[in-house]
Parts: sequence; structure tokens; C-alpha cells
Amino acid sequence: MTRSPSVVALGGGHGLAASLSALRHVTDHLTAIVTVADNGGSSGRLRQELGVLPPGDLRMALAALCRDDEWGRTWADVLQHRFRSNGELHDHAVGNLLIVALWELLGEAVDGLDWVGRLLGAQGRVLPMSAVPLDITARVIGLDPEHPEAMTEIRGQAEVATTEGHVVDVALDPADPPACPEALVAVAEADWVVVGPGSWFTSVIPNLLVPALCRGLEQTSARRLLTLNLGEQKGETDGFSPETHLEVLAAHAPDLRIDVVLADEGHVPDPESLRRTAESLGAEVVIADIADDDQHLHHAPDKLTKVYRELLV
Repeated sequence: MTRSPSVVALGGGHGLAASLSALRHVTDHLTAIVTVADNGGSSGRLRQELGVLPPGDLRMALAALCRDDEWGRTWADVLQHRFRSNGELHDHAVGNLLIVALWELLGEAVDGLDWVGRLLGAQGRVLPMSAVPLDITARVIGLDPEHPEAMTEIRGQAEVATTEGHVVDVALDPADPPACPEALVAVAEADWVVVGPGSWFTSVIPNLLVPALCRGLEQTSARRLLTLNLGEQKGETDGFSPETHLEVLAAHAPDLRIDVVLADEGHVPDPESLRRTAESLGAEVVIADIADDDQHLHHAPDKLTKVYRELLV
């Protein structure tokens, strides 16, 4: 019997969740490496109050790895459940509190996430890209209507994701955070690395800004697949074509080679232009139907499963 490929998926938020929901049907050897720079909502409050990693994107990844049986669906719902009240618990996600409780009891981020995964029966492992909380900073133009070309620096994932300006580039603070050691091992041992989809500047690119993790991605013998977003994201990537997404990624990680670029057939205005840009990164382009028919600008996990199975196995 052929062993299923060892796959590492990078990113955060809903994009990574869609990718993981698909990949868990493709392989028995799946690891998610998750951005840990969130500073908004429940995650931001827990981070500020307790000094912990923001748990929200880690929680979403774990929920996406839950099985499709009653146990898995129930625990996924529990993790994602948010309290509604007029008090301090309002909008806190149960999964965030569970993860942070295990971190406090065990004193180690990866151990805590592994225990949550065992409780859920998760079909894969979830790791932070770094064991320290990080902030995203961005250089933005267009915030000052009187000086539209003036450059402004803004700070915080939530602020970058919702800026009214045009993001030029992003960086991490601290600029040289330690990579999660288990994440480096997973990348080194992978057969495939899947990057994206997700918020380009605040979920996808931050993984490439952790120096040791980026070097690992450059040096791994794994093939690298980049799943493109379905379109622009208000605030982050207004006006971006599929080619612009690739160019921005290459600007932040110039030595990272990509083998395959996956794009949705309904969201590639100029396939030849995309192929030329992808070739400059060493990649071939695969165009397929991967969009959710019911949710605008969302990927369909079942369609991704079909395409990932064809490409990765």
C-alpha cells in the first residue's frame, strides 16, 4: 500500500481552514503551521491580558481537522462556539479558552495544541509558526488624502487587514523571531508544502518572514504548491490581480521557489500573463474549479480535495 504524502500547510484564518478541510481527506500525514500575529477580537484580548500566543487561528485550524463523524462535528462546533453576553465573556470562543487553559497547565504551546488535537481526534497536527507573540507592521500609502503618495507605517494584524490605504509591504516585530522547532522538522520532512489561500499580507506572507522558517521552506526537498485567493480582499489587496499576488509574495521571499500555482478558473482574467509570472518563480499553473458556489470569494473544500488529490498523490 502506498504511503500518503507528508503535507505541511501554511497560513491562517478561513483560507487555511478551507485548505486543511480538504487536505485531511488526501493524506494521513498533515501538519498546519499557523500565523500567530492576531491582535483583534477574543485572541487579542487573551493575548493582552495573559501574554499568550493569540489562539484564534490555531483554534480554526484544529476545528478544520475534526472528522466528519458525530464526535468531530460536535467538537468543531464547541471549539468555534462564542459566548454572547453583556459581560467579560462576550465574544470569547470556547476553543480559545480551552487552548489557553492547556498552555497555562502545561507551560508549553505545542504540548497544549497536541492535547487539544488528541481530544478532538484531529486528523493532523497544528503548530504555531513561532512560540512568541508577533506583531505585523505595514508600510501603507494613500492614508493621507492630501498626500496620497506619502508612506505611513501601521501596526497590528487587525489594523493592516482593515486599512483604507494600499499596503506596500509588511514586516514582523520582532523582526527575527524564533521559529517553532517542530515546524522546522515538519517542513524538512514534507513531501509537499501548501501555501495559501488566505489574507495575503496578514496570514500567508507572515510565515515567510520568520527567517528560520523561510530558510527551511527554501531548502526543503518538498514540492511547493501555492493556492491563490479568488480575488481582491478589501483593505489588504484592493486592485490585486492573480499576478500581483505572486509578485508581492516573491518580493517578500525572493529566494523561495514555487513548483505549482493553483488558481480558480473563474478568477484568472489573463491566464497567459499568470503563466508568465508563475514561470518566473519556477512554477507551472494549474487552473481548476475550486470556488464555493454558495459563498462569495471562498474556496470549496470538496473541490480543493479533488484537485489536491490529483496533484499531491
